[in-house]
Amino acid sequence: MIVLINPNSTVSMTDAMVRTAQDVAPGVKVVGWTSHDGPPAIQGPEDGDASVPPLLELVAKASELGARAVIIGCFDDTGLAQARAIATCPVIGIGQAAYHMAVLSGARFSVVTTLAVSVPILEDNIRHYGLWTHLGRVRASGVPVLDLERDPDAAASRVLEEIADAAREDDVNSIVLGCAGMVDIPARATELTGLRIIDGVRAAVQFSALM
Repeated sequence: MIVLINPNSTVSMTDAMVRTAQDVAPGVKVVGWTSHDGPPAIQGPEDGDASVPPLLELVAKASELGARAVIIGCFDDTGLAQARAIATCPVIGIGQAAYHMAVLSGARFSVVTTLAVSVPILEDNIRHYGLWTHLGRVRASGVPVLDLERDPDAAASRVLEEIADAAREDDVNSIVLGCAGMVDIPARATELTGLRIIDGVRAAVQFSALM
């Protein structure tokens, strides 16, 4: 059993991630847990800090139940180091998984995320993972996380505009989608740009299924 934990409290986002996970690994049992004590969305360091304590409770529970892997379904990789310190199974952040998948798929990547407040967090993570030299740019689309659920067509349109700009300007081989709520965008983005589009949920499930 792979446990996919959404550190925010938006159940519809958890459901979308689980549907994506099941499409990627139909023979693997993936269960989705929502952190009902977390913030509705994680946008910036304050939300991230608030989400960690309830997230760690769920990680501990997954370990007790014998999970083969835990996926943290937040692109900021919120609480990843703390979760790994207490878990008895591999813990994979969708951000880290996406970056490594991008590097394996081509030399350079750019990230298209939601709001500008997330950009420094993602840049720091990429440096920490030792992948800075592979980065083109981290771009903010200006789309709040919950708009991906509330107004998906308008939100996707703006994200796709930023993806097109990245493909044209950043000299990269792939684009990483910088939010768990963007799971429905890859096919449209590939058609638009011709580049490889990396979704962190898919990448994390693929890595988890090998463990």
